[in-house]
Amino acid sequence: MNRSASFVVLLLAALVSGCAHYVAEEPAPPAISVDAGEAKGLYLFSLSRLHMLDGDMEGALPLLRSAIDANPKSSYLQLSIAKFYARMNRVDEALDAVTKALALDPDNAESHLLAGNLLMGMKKDREAIVHYRKAKELDPAKEQPYLNLSIAYVRLFEYEEAVNILKELIKTVPDSFLGYYYLGKTYDQMKLSREALAYFRKAIEMKPDFEQAILDMAISLETQGLYAEAIKSYKELLEANPQNFTVMQHLIQLDVQQHNLDEALSLLRKMAQNGLGGLETKRKIGLICLELERYDEAIREFTEILAQEPAAQQIRLYLGSAYEEKGDLDRAIEEFKKIPPSAFNYIDAVGHLAFLYKEKGKPDAGIALLKETIAAQPAKAELFLNLAALYEALQRYDEGLEVLTAAGKQVPSDPRIMFRSAILFDKLGQRDESIAKLKEVLALTPDDPQVLNYLGYTYAEMGINLDEALLYLKKAVSLRPDDGFIRDSLGWVYFKLKRYQDAILNLERATELVENDPTVIGHLADVYFAKHDYRKALPLYRQVLKLDPDRKDVAEKIRKITAESDDK
Repeated sequence: MNRSASFVVLLLAALVSGCAHYVAEEPAPPAISVDAGEAKGLYLFSLSRLHMLDGDMEGALPLLRSAIDANPKSSYLQLSIAKFYARMNRVDEALDAVTKALALDPDNAESHLLAGNLLMGMKKDREAIVHYRKAKELDPAKEQPYLNLSIAYVRLFEYEEAVNILKELIKTVPDSFLGYYYLGKTYDQMKLSREALAYFRKAIEMKPDFEQAILDMAISLETQGLYAEAIKSYKELLEANPQNFTVMQHLIQLDVQQHNLDEALSLLRKMAQNGLGGLETKRKIGLICLELERYDEAIREFTEILAQEPAAQQIRLYLGSAYEEKGDLDRAIEEFKKIPPSAFNYIDAVGHLAFLYKEKGKPDAGIALLKETIAAQPAKAELFLNLAALYEALQRYDEGLEVLTAAGKQVPSDPRIMFRSAILFDKLGQRDESIAKLKEVLALTPDDPQVLNYLGYTYAEMGINLDEALLYLKKAVSLRPDDGFIRDSLGWVYFKLKRYQDAILNLERATELVENDPTVIGHLADVYFAKHDYRKALPLYRQVLKLDPDRKDVAEKIRKITAESDDK
């Protein structure tokens, strides 16, 4: 054994036995060099975090600044203060701090993500994209850079880029339900509804309680006219969260649109019971009750609103209308009179009052009120139209036409005034003047379905220009396909052209759209009569006579049909 090895053995033996009286002291380990600034910075940062946790943001900020002063080369501290400023909505300071953080550590994905968010908040989407792409490159398994990048591209209307980014995300992170959801949102923006629905459904399949995806899917279904599916989705959301105000609003709007007024009313009452929507909910309840002819309920709702908001003049107008529809004319007049001349809806109130005075047997009072208001506001076409309509209701057509002629000088080239003039010319038997005026209106508003209908029907009644009439009425139907009276006009011109099958198709549809109208039913009966299909014509004529007993022409046709049947 050499000398060194012997020494080690002897030393170990001495240590184990404890018999040695003296052991030479080992040299101290070299001192670890600790940067005092870094230690101080970390200490101050910890203190600032404690203040933040206590909600003392004002106390946290100077400590955070001092931490950075102590350790200015810490990218972590720069990112921390950048987040702090961002939380406080101090965007410029946040952007300055995160820029410093990136200068110290250019490959920090979190810093790039924050920089992108700040820039996008400043509507600097192109600059944000650079940072999001870098964040995605540095941390490809993280969803947020992909999602934010897609949003930035959508904001720039570069939808294909957004789709590519999101498809890259779901390929990289297959369980990203947000990736599928944002694909649905992007395709929805692109008006590619089928694709949007497919991705919304995939996101919901992956996360069945994903309320926002279900809501967006329902909205997309509604936009596509798939109302039953949309309603089903909205109802599922309400079952999961009965207090979801947004869903309630969508469902109510859709129910009103689909004329499911009782269901809309039921939802609105639930909202009112839960204190949702405030007076606006009561307003909607009142309007639906008015539409459903539940006048007492409408009156109660409007009265309660006015008790809280006495200056709500539109509600006052609704209340007067409810009394008017109920037949309580005195209370209606009382409410309309409360609307002051300074109110935006004063002219509407005056129009109601004028016709109420007529109903009360005082038409001159209504005429005087309208003339007085016209003198004060001569540029308001609605006042002239109301006065002309009042004269028309009194069958004083010449005076109505004089009013509209005067209105044309005050409000030139107003299509409404010109159209009503055409109608009064027609009622005065001056059809050439009426047609000329209708042509003037069409020159101004070529896509007005009512004007197209009136002119086409006039030609049909006169038996002239039937091909031209057919063009007008086809266009009117394309603009308003569910208007039964326009359908009736189209059917009538087909009848005049002896195209009976086309006439029957349109007139049958008109009778579905307009119930119990003697003119529409009579037109359909006339087509069957012309075809000698008396079996179908006779019950229709009898229905017309029941609705309008003064129709002598119909009574004569019934007599002819029954006489011919008796002869047979």
